Amino acid sequence: MKRHFEEMQIGTLELFCQAAEQLSFSAAANFMGITPAAVSRSIARLEERLGVRLFVRTTRQIRLTESGERYFRQCQQALQQLREAEREVTGAQIEPAGVLRISLPTPYAHHRVLPLLPEFRQLYPRVSVQVHISNRNIDFADESYDIAIRGRSPADSTLIARKLEDAELVMVASPEYLTRAGIPKTLAELAQHECIQFELPSTGRKVPWTFSVNGKDADIFTGGSFTCAEDVMGIVTLARGGAGLIQTYRFIVEQDLVDGKLVEVLPEHGGTSRPFILLYPHARHLSLRVRSLVDFLVQRLGT
Repeated sequence: MKRHFEEMQIGTLELFCQAAEQLSFSAAANFMGITPAAVSRSIARLEERLGVRLFVRTTRQIRLTESGERYFRQCQQALQQLREAEREVTGAQIEPAGVLRISLPTPYAHHRVLPLLPEFRQLYPRVSVQVHISNRNIDFADESYDIAIRGRSPADSTLIARKLEDAELVMVASPEYLTRAGIPKTLAELAQHECIQFELPSTGRKVPWTFSVNGKDADIFTGGSFTCAEDVMGIVTLARGGAGLIQTYRFIVEQDLVDGKLVEVLPEHGGTSRPFILLYPHARHLSLRVRSLVDFLVQRLGT
């Protein structure tokens, strides 16, 4: 079999990652116990081999190019997998350790996962957790995430999808809005109301509202003067302020309903739900830290 990597290639990648992390050849050289000139020569050979520039160099500093950023993320992940493989075969990985990168949608982050992470860290103190909170779809390969939670199963067959729960939807408004605009008695009357919209970041389309009609789920497109994008919690804040009706997850507004800050509307058409899905890449040997968080979330949140 033809060899793909030259001798010392792994060492060169370690040097590159150190320089990329520190954004300094001198700091990387100090960490690796070699001279800055040796680091510079090694990076130059790597750039020549790849045929791309990895760093932009000035007299005062260095920074990664766009290609360098992508290569750094991939190399970081590859070196971590090699370290984990060594720990696995030598039996050194007896407890979860290392950095976990997880991507969460806004409402599920604040109301479901983030409150649980301190408990997870108490169980596994050697694991550091980096949380990315956004409603956009992420790319596992390019962005080096370990786990994501999203509202639908992906088309990507390289990902494992495990449903955590079916989150109930509810339509609500503030007492002030309902006093001013009246309480809708039918779904058809929603056309005469301010229905606060949320725009999907992936498509730019407004999310339809889902209701139970004659025992079946039915999507209805509503309209209004307010639209929120990116942060779905914005529609809840607007509803609390009396801007109009919203449909959202019950777990977000359950305390508002108890406190009387929001009121459920047309409950006879409620009971519909949307899923939240735990996603992570297929791997023959899933790292212990990833497996630990997957098991923890399934145990705490899984239905």
